[in-house]
Amino acid sequence: MDSADVIKVEHVTRGDDTRAWGPPYAPRKDGKPGPGESAYFLAVNRNKRSLALDFKAPDGQAIVKNLAKTSDILVENYLPGTLAKYGLDYESLQSQNEGLIYASITGYGQTGPYSDRAGYDVMVEAEMGLMHITGERGGAPVKVGVAVTDLTTGLYTSNAILAALLSRNFSKQGQHIDMSLSDCQVATLANIASSVLISGKRDGGRWGTAHPSIVPYEAFPTSDGSILLGGGNDKLYGILCKRIGFPEWAVDERFVTNAKRVEYRHTLVPMIGEETKKKTTQEWLEIFEGSGMPYAAVNDVHDTLTHEHVLARGMVQEVHHETCGPVKLVNTPFKFSNAEASIRNAPPTLGQDTNDILEELGFSANQIEDLRTDGVVA
Repeated sequence: MDSADVIKVEHVTRGDDTRAWGPPYAPRKDGKPGPGESAYFLAVNRNKRSLALDFKAPDGQAIVKNLAKTSDILVENYLPGTLAKYGLDYESLQSQNEGLIYASITGYGQTGPYSDRAGYDVMVEAEMGLMHITGERGGAPVKVGVAVTDLTTGLYTSNAILAALLSRNFSKQGQHIDMSLSDCQVATLANIASSVLISGKRDGGRWGTAHPSIVPYEAFPTSDGSILLGGGNDKLYGILCKRIGFPEWAVDERFVTNAKRVEYRHTLVPMIGEETKKKTTQEWLEIFEGSGMPYAAVNDVHDTLTHEHVLARGMVQEVHHETCGPVKLVNTPFKFSNAEASIRNAPPTLGQDTNDILEELGFSANQIEDLRTDGVVA
């Protein structure tokens, strides 16, 4: 399976904003001044090449147009109409490459009353319902611990691009894909959105780690942390009761069905919690081992990245970075039977590949030097 050539077009002097989002930074190993590379940038830029370019300059616009002529896909995240000022909008570029798939990612889309608003993950989490259903029962709304709306939008966009590529195989035509954080966040409300649409009632608010319609199905305290227990049906609930030493709870008339357990959750959940607090998380993991019931330790991110299963699945990979030396990165989750998806190249330094890319476009060494002198590229 051939690998995609992904070219990241960055601001000519400061680069991608995330290069400055730190600390922490991976320290430089080349002795030059500066903080190194931000962990944030390193997280999302593996296997890319960096072209540092000023597309406000006519010569910079010409370079992007030249790239677009032979590219399969262009992804941009500017406010609607911004790139049209430079002749870099879909209509302009598609006229030179009818097969171009042009994906625009914005906060609120190309149309609608909010289309001119800048949209960041946390604002969209708030505006589009996610924050209202995230947090402890009775507590304040909170954002998800990672920029999950950004991530789901990226995943939806990659799916849309793949669909457009398949369509192009038959039609020979590319297309403009309009993706927004707001649309994707609404889509990922999933069963909660469906419940509200069907019932006509407001959502049930925040449930912490608990489930609104399954009991017991949440995190319980241990003597040194927490464990997630999933008694998702009557059989699994019976296993839970037996393993914690109270098989009689499985036949207690208050708890014999899930509907009953939901009704009496405020009685049952504290009963379980009082027992789980008597042992460590590791002791409970050993007790539930092989039971067939879903369970898990509530780990922090450091424990996750040193977890035996995570390491066995190759999800942490060390690569050599141009200026920072060896750095560890999270690997791609894809596992193919007839191909290998991996980190081929470390995230690039700003403009690391400018010369190579311009040479591939036919620029001479003198032309490249002139562009660099004029501040068009770096």
